[in-house]
Amino acid sequence: MAKIIWTEPALGDLKEIVDHIALDSLAYAERFGLRIVEAPKRLEMFPKVGRVVPEFGDENIRELIYGAYRIVYQLRADACYIVAVIHGSRDFLRHVKPGEWDVT
Repeated sequence: MAKIIWTEPALGDLKEIVDHIALDSLAYAERFGLRIVEAPKRLEMFPKVGRVVPEFGDENIRELIYGAYRIVYQLRADACYIVAVIHGSRDFLRHVKPGEWDVT
């Protein structure tokens, strides 16, 4: 069973997304935030369920798709580190850099 660990950068991404949605609807922002946090729970039993991130081609860097968002995670030992949450329309490589992940 894998442990799910949200990193500070991923939590920052999530906060920015929820804050942006809240400009239009506080209720929807709250509902979205709760659901996106729940989405990676299935990784506990099936850590490799996400697809390999095509931009990296590394078996240990994977993603789950939730609506229009990419939830990027890195597999390490018995843990899945959520490292980024990014809208699918954004320039992925400009905003997500594995060398900056603090998942030690």
